[in-house]
Amino acid sequence: PAPAEAGRAPGPPDGGWGWVVVFGAFVSIGFAYAFPKGLAIFFKEIQDFFGTSYSEIAWVSSIMLATTYGAGPISSILVNRYGSRPVVMFGGLLCGVGMISAAFCTSILQLYICVGFITGFGLALNLQPSVIIVGKYFLKRRPIANGLAMAGSPVMLCTLAPLNQFLFENFGWRGSFLILGAILLNCCVAGALFRPIGGGTALVKTQVAEEGKDALKGKITEDGKEMSSALNVPMEKKTEEEEGKDCFEKINQYLDFSLFKHRGFLIYLIGNVLMFLGFFAPIVFLAPYAKHTGIDEYSAAFLLSILAIVDMVARPTTGIVANSKWVRPRIQYFFSFAIAFNGACHLLCPLASSYTGLIVYSSFFGLAFGMVCAMLFETLMDLVGAARFTSAVGLVTIAECCTILLGPPIGGILIDTFGDYKYMFIKCGAVMVLAGTFLFIMNYYNYRMLAKEEKERKTKEEDPKSVRTENEGRKNWNKDSIQDGPELEPLREEGEGVKKEMNGT
Repeated sequence: PAPAEAGRAPGPPDGGWGWVVVFGAFVSIGFAYAFPKGLAIFFKEIQDFFGTSYSEIAWVSSIMLATTYGAGPISSILVNRYGSRPVVMFGGLLCGVGMISAAFCTSILQLYICVGFITGFGLALNLQPSVIIVGKYFLKRRPIANGLAMAGSPVMLCTLAPLNQFLFENFGWRGSFLILGAILLNCCVAGALFRPIGGGTALVKTQVAEEGKDALKGKITEDGKEMSSALNVPMEKKTEEEEGKDCFEKINQYLDFSLFKHRGFLIYLIGNVLMFLGFFAPIVFLAPYAKHTGIDEYSAAFLLSILAIVDMVARPTTGIVANSKWVRPRIQYFFSFAIAFNGACHLLCPLASSYTGLIVYSSFFGLAFGMVCAMLFETLMDLVGAARFTSAVGLVTIAECCTILLGPPIGGILIDTFGDYKYMFIKCGAVMVLAGTFLFIMNYYNYRMLAKEEKERKTKEEDPKSVRTENEGRKNWNKDSIQDGPELEPLREEGEGVKKEMNGT
């Protein structure tokens, strides 16, 4: 590079190899989201084999989903340290090992460990890096790229639902788990496509900076020891305080805890934690509900395929709509509407008693589900910006894992208690309508406050008595927009260049 550009990480190419990265994210995100839902095909048979209840068998998917989300901070730290490519490849290996081990389980507790924890942790190492790497490769076309990558979930679900039914009838659930473990190893191939952007230059600069910092710290320590020995002053207490401070700085380097002071981030976090209490349970129990009403197994599995086909079309379409000049500046409102629409579908599900009614429900559910998933991470990046997105994903997923873990088992308890599935769907619908309403109201408040703060900033800049110079004002505004504000003008940096990112930080 030219001397002026030396050491600067390149900006998002918005194309080129980025579309190959989108395909790799399509595969890994597809497995991460669709695999826990596709396993619902085996639940009825595994339940009969081990003699468990609905709530006990639902813990398999719940533990897997909760581990996938709860391991988000670990995944973010690994991405910041090693990059997306090795993390996704290692995650694919863990997924394969977990499912192959599950084929030899002799109790439901062993299934919790192999399928829930090991495979779930492998899926976590697939999900977070895939979302992060797409954000690095795209800026102008980011909503479209995210929509295409997130479309991997319905495509995989549409494929896995009939495939799992076919595998079960020919090989049993144990043989099916062996084959599925081998299929999950394809995540390693998807991870190999995640070529880092400007990783070499950034890594060299980081190493040089760390070496210089260590050398400076060593010199200061030696000088301090000499001075303390001359004055007979102990330095143990100060050293302990410095070590504690350094430890906190190292943790904050990988996870930016100052996000908890970010108003938009907190609104997003509370709304999503509430939403996930009813987000996954309807998918987990859709096929068992169809079988409970007397529908044959293949027709019940076909409902998941219908949901996935509609979802497949809804995600990229939602990405295109969200990227339009009318929706993108107010994408948070669109996200709130999608969540409330999802909840309304669940509230109306008990009215669908026939197979035709379930087909209609699955179609609308697939549309609403695709809209939410297509904007799930795009709205978060819109709030915190690309520079802090890696930490934000990790912090959000660890908070969401609790409600993800409890959602399906609570639904199973309602089914066991009342002997009817309608109370589970009503619970999920009510929770999601409440979450959508909360996000809509609080985002309206957030936009009003941002407009007020922007007006105050302009007033201060126009005030001739202001002490700040024009350059200082511009510098502070750039800093605030990177750290605190949503991307109200997402493309304003196109002519100025994109902020340098080193290995995701």
